[in-house]
Amino acid sequence: MEELERAALVALWWRALTNAGGMPMPPPAREVLDTLVDDLAAGVDSERFDDAVGVRAGAALVAAGLLDPAAPATAAAVLYRIAARSPRPDADERADALLGAIAQGHRQAPRQPRTPATGPDGEPEPPWRVPDEMFRIAVENSPIAIAFGDTDGELLYANRAMGELLGVPIETLERITVGEFSHPEDQVEVNAMIFGRLLAARTGTVCMERRLVRADGSVRWASFAVTYVPASGGQDDFGLGVVEDVTERHRLQEQLHWQARHDQLTGLPNRRQLLDRIEKIAATATRGDRIGLCFIDLDRFKQINDHYGHATGDQVLVTVADRLRESLRECDCMIARLGGDEFITLVAPPADDRKVSEVADRLRSALTPPVTVGAHRLPVSASIGVVVSPIAGRAADTLLDAADRALYRAKTSRTQPNPYPDPR
Repeated sequence: MEELERAALVALWWRALTNAGGMPMPPPAREVLDTLVDDLAAGVDSERFDDAVGVRAGAALVAAGLLDPAAPATAAAVLYRIAARSPRPDADERADALLGAIAQGHRQAPRQPRTPATGPDGEPEPPWRVPDEMFRIAVENSPIAIAFGDTDGELLYANRAMGELLGVPIETLERITVGEFSHPEDQVEVNAMIFGRLLAARTGTVCMERRLVRADGSVRWASFAVTYVPASGGQDDFGLGVVEDVTERHRLQEQLHWQARHDQLTGLPNRRQLLDRIEKIAATATRGDRIGLCFIDLDRFKQINDHYGHATGDQVLVTVADRLRESLRECDCMIARLGGDEFITLVAPPADDRKVSEVADRLRSALTPPVTVGAHRLPVSASIGVVVSPIAGRAADTLLDAADRALYRAKTSRTQPNPYPDPR
C-alpha cells in the first residue's frame, strides 16, 4: 500500500474514533492504526483468508488503550475502503468477517490489571469484596442486559435492561430459554453454541452476534457473551449472559456495504458489484455458457452539462438510470453505472446474439422520449456497444474491455445532428 493511501486511511480511522462518543485517545494509538491498516489490507487481499487478523487487530486496539466498546465499529469505514480497492471478488465478505473478528478480539483481549493498593507496611492490601447488596444494585441498574440461567438453559434472573431489550416486563422472562427470543433462522445455531458447546463442555465462554425478536415483532441485532460459572459456596453451576444491542452498528455496516457496491447518484450497482457478479458467473460457468454486455454511452452528454449546468446533468442521469432499469424489469439483466455518462448491462447465461440484441433495442427505446428537467425538454440518445462472449474462465476486466471496444466502433459508425450547438 502506498504511503499516501495509508495515511488517508489512518486519518479516516482516527476521525471515526474521535467522533465515537468522545472516547479518550491515547498518544500511541495513531501509530498502532498505521500498522493495523497494513495488516487489515493484507487480510483482505491474502490468497488464503484468516480472520485471526481481525482478532489480533481488536486486541491491538485494547493494548493501545482504546477500550471503549465502540472502538471496533470504527474500523468499518476503513475496511470497506480497503475492500473497494481490492481486486478480490470476495473482498466485501472478507471485510465483514474481519469487522466481526475485530469486535471479538477487542471483547476478549485482557485489560491491564489494576496495581493492588499497599498498606503502611508495604504489603498488598486484601482485594475489595463487593457487598452482595451493592452487586445486586449494580447489576439491576447496568445499561447492559444481564441474565443468569441454569444448566438447562432456562433463565433464573434478568435485569431491567434485558427486559427493555426484549420489550417485555422482566418478571415474564423467568424460566424461558434463549431460543424463545432468538430469531427463527438463528435458533439452531444459538442452541448449538450454548447447549452443544458451552453447557456440554461445562467451562468457558461463547460469544456471538445474532438476531433476536422483541415482543412487538421487531428484530434487533445483539452481541451475546455467555459464560459457564462453576458451582461455589453452595451455589449450583449457572450461566452468565451479557447482551448488548448492536443494531445500529449492523445498520451502519449494511449502509457502508451498500455504498461500496452502488452508485451514489442513481442507486444502480457500480463497477465493483458488476465485476463481482461477472466473476461469480465465470466461476460456475460451463464450456457452452455465454454472457452478453451492452456498453452504453450517452451522446453529447458533456454539452448538456455545459449548456444547462451539472445539476441538470445529474437529473438527466438519474432519469436515464430509471428508464434503463425499468426497460429491463422483465429481463434477467443487471444494469450498472460505471461513472460519468457510461452504463453497462449484463445479460446472464444463457445469452445469444438475438437475446442481447433485444436487450439493446429495449435500452435504445427507453431513451427515445426527451428527458424533462424543469422547463427543459432535452433529447437524449446513446451509443451502445454489444458483446456476446463465452464466460467460463474469462476475466471480468477482459470482457469489459471488449465491450468498450465495441462501443467505440458503435460511436464512430454513427453520425447524428447535434441538438446542443456551440452557443458561440
